[in-house]
Amino acid sequence: MTTWQAVLLASAGCFALKLLGWSVPSRVLENERVRRTAVLLPVALLGALVVVQAFATGRHLVLDARAAGLAVAAVAVLLRAPFLLVVALAAATAALLRAVT
Repeated sequence: MTTWQAVLLASAGCFALKLLGWSVPSRVLENERVRRTAVLLPVALLGALVVVQAFATGRHLVLDARAAGLAVAAVAVLLRAPFLLVVALAAATAALLRAVT
């Protein structure tokens, strides 16, 4: 399969998935359980992505500078720091620990 065939196939799949979403009856979307799930699902997926990126290398779990950066970012968020400061503190912490070790 060529690259363009893969791109076209993925595009068609995305379009079909979006069309499927538009064809869901409104009574299904008005269900309270579906509404709560739709609100919480992006948060859960983002949390899973952060954990995988912070604690995994390939198929192995690791505890390195990324975990320390994530911990510093969590503390900064709890202290209600601005987003750019949170990112800068996490990056600086990870970079400093990688430089030291």
